[in-house]
Amino acid sequence: MDATITADPTVPVIRITRDFHATPAQLLRAHTDPDLYVRWNGPEGTQVRLDRWDAVSGGAWAMTHVHEGQEYGFRGTFHDVSEAGIVQTFEFLGAPGVALETLTFEDLGDGRTRLHAQSLVDSFEARDAWLASGMERGVNDGYAKLDALVEEGAV
Repeated sequence: MDATITADPTVPVIRITRDFHATPAQLLRAHTDPDLYVRWNGPEGTQVRLDRWDAVSGGAWAMTHVHEGQEYGFRGTFHDVSEAGIVQTFEFLGAPGVALETLTFEDLGDGRTRLHAQSLVDSFEARDAWLASGMERGVNDGYAKLDALVEEGAV
C-alpha cells in the first residue's frame, strides 16, 4: 500500500495520507520512541542515526541517514507532541527550505488509523526540490517497514 502524496498548486504544501493497521497510539509511539523510529524511518537500505532525540513539546531532534556511503542530515524541533498528533519543523540539511509539519492520526475504528501529514515549505522551489529528492521512495519504504513492525508486534 503506497502513501498518497500530493502537492497543492496554490500554496507550497506537500500532503501525505496513508492508512495503517494500527491504532493512533501505536502510530504516535512509532513516531516518538527513538528505538522504533530508527527501525522504520527512511528508504530501504538506509541506516538512521539519531544525533539528538527529545520527542516532547519544545524538544528538538537531529538525525543522519547513511545510504550507500553517503550521509544526509536532517534536524528540527518538536512544537507539540500529543495524542492529537505532532507539530514539528523539518529541515533537510543541504537543501533549501524549512518545513512546518503537522501529523495527525485519524482513528478509522477496528484498529486502523489514517495518518495525515502536511508539510508547509517556505517556497514553491523548496517544495519542488523536496518532491524531486526521492522523498516518495523514502516515505513508502519507511511506511512499509512500519507496517512490518506493527505486524510483528514491536509497536
